[in-house]
Amino acid sequence: MSYKLLFVCLGNICRSPSAENIMNHLIKESSLDSHIICDSAGTSAYHIGSAPDRRMSAAAQKRGLELVGKARKFRALDFEKFDLILAMDRSNYQDILYLDQVGKYQDKVQMMCSFARTYRDREVPDPYYGGQDGFNYVIDLLFDCCSGLLDYVVKEKL
Repeated sequence: MSYKLLFVCLGNICRSPSAENIMNHLIKESSLDSHIICDSAGTSAYHIGSAPDRRMSAAAQKRGLELVGKARKFRALDFEKFDLILAMDRSNYQDILYLDQVGKYQDKVQMMCSFARTYRDREVPDPYYGGQDGFNYVIDLLFDCCSGLLDYVVKEKL
C-alpha cells in the first residue's frame, strides 16, 4: 500500500510541479519509490496540459533536477484518491477546502510550509510575476519543505 501526496498551487506550472518533482527526487534517493506516490494539481484551469514554467525549470536545473509533468486542475475526487494534500499558500488552501463543503477531508489538507525545517515562510510565494531570483528561492524553499515532509511521512505514515 502506497502513501499518496498531492501538491497544489494556483496554475500547476510553478510551485506544485516543482514540489512534486523535488519530492520524487528525494523519494528515489531514499529508495521509497514503491511506498510514496506524488502528483500535483492547480486550483485554476488556466494552464491545463501545460508543462512546468520554463523559468521554474531553469531554477530546478541549477539544483540538478528536471521538472516533468503536465498541469491539471484539482478536483473533488482528489480528496478520496490522496492521503495528504499540500497547499502552497492560504488562497490555495481555502480553494481546496471550498470543494469540501461538509468538511469531511479537512484533516487531509495541510500547508506545505508547515513541513519546512530552516525557512520561516508560512506560504510558498508565487514567483510567476517576478524575476529569476524568486524562482530560485522557491526551489530552495521547496527542497527544505519536501525534506521535512519526507521525514514526517516515513516516521508517521509508513
